[in-house]
Amino acid sequence: MSTTVPGRYLSFVERENIALLRAQGLGVREIARRLGRDASTISRELRRNASTRTYDLDYKASTAQWHSERRAKRPKIAKLVVNERLRDYVQRRLSGEVRDGGGTVIGPDGPAWKGRNKPHRGDRAWVQAWSPEQIAKRLPHDFPDDESMRISHEAIYQALYVEGRGALKRELVACLRTGRARRVPRARSRQKAWAHVTPDVLIAKRPAEADDRAVPGHWEGDLVIGLQRSAIGTLVERTTRFTMLVHLPREEGRGVIPRTKNGPALAGYGAITMADALAKAITTLPELLRRSLTWDRGKELSAHAQFTVRTGLPVYFADPHSPWQRGTNENTNGLLRQYFPKGTDLSRWSAEDIAAVAATLNSRPRKTLGWKTPAEALEDHLQSVQGTGVASTD
Repeated sequence: MSTTVPGRYLSFVERENIALLRAQGLGVREIARRLGRDASTISRELRRNASTRTYDLDYKASTAQWHSERRAKRPKIAKLVVNERLRDYVQRRLSGEVRDGGGTVIGPDGPAWKGRNKPHRGDRAWVQAWSPEQIAKRLPHDFPDDESMRISHEAIYQALYVEGRGALKRELVACLRTGRARRVPRARSRQKAWAHVTPDVLIAKRPAEADDRAVPGHWEGDLVIGLQRSAIGTLVERTTRFTMLVHLPREEGRGVIPRTKNGPALAGYGAITMADALAKAITTLPELLRRSLTWDRGKELSAHAQFTVRTGLPVYFADPHSPWQRGTNENTNGLLRQYFPKGTDLSRWSAEDIAAVAATLNSRPRKTLGWKTPAEALEDHLQSVQGTGVASTD
């Protein structure tokens, strides 16, 4: 009899302790506390693995261990393999097609299934596919008297993603809303998404003068994202709306060197590459225009500490799901989409090209500036502070 099992499962020794504590009349929560387990784990164990041949369902460690090992035997035949009617029901609803009033299939032709991660949204076929959870919850309504027509949504996901749990066509994952070819590993889903955002760099710590826009030098930044992991960095000054665009060419070897887990970022906006590109752009400004930078929570600026040391420009991060805290930058990115539409490869534009676009925005009169251009507003500020000997920003 096995006594060594992974920590997430109860061991035989733990089951012996449960039986002893239960015999002493202790409750589920007290047993859980003493064993360092969740109360629901103990409750489920007492309910599922008790003796089934006695009237009062006594809990015995040896019997419970036998039940556990019996259930854990592999391989098990998946329900969708043996139940053809259930398999057809699930498969039809996963792969539903969008049809017009005459029954004709409409929408774009999807790409050929290659087993890779989700294709670009512009190439995905239109489907009215149900999610696995919708299918699982709908079965009792459609078949109230047929217990064989029951399945959990997790079993459907496993039939799609886990090799050897088959029965469903593998390409049906493209019909799911995410379209992922692989499930997100549990360890990755538990990772802290914003580990680089510490309490001292939250937007609440930003100088109060940045809020009223009275003093130029406070910037907002973000990325404009394109196809094939291409991007352009955007910097917008809050008071004058002066815009700087940061060229982010892909690193050498992108698309040639095989992708390596935890390897170098070759897309052009990895943390180190991004910090270097921003530093190069921001250090062209006089120091009086380097007061703060507010960014969203993207990991492309996770090297913000090194960036601040190099430039002297403190970085602050907006709160989660609060784009209005960087409203100037969001508005500017909307204007930039006139030149860099969604669904296009932005790497085809050179540094000179995007500098010309920035100059175009900076020479466009703005209502909020009294119909001055951002370049004129910034020039007026520099001249008022430093005198007429300041070089032009044009």
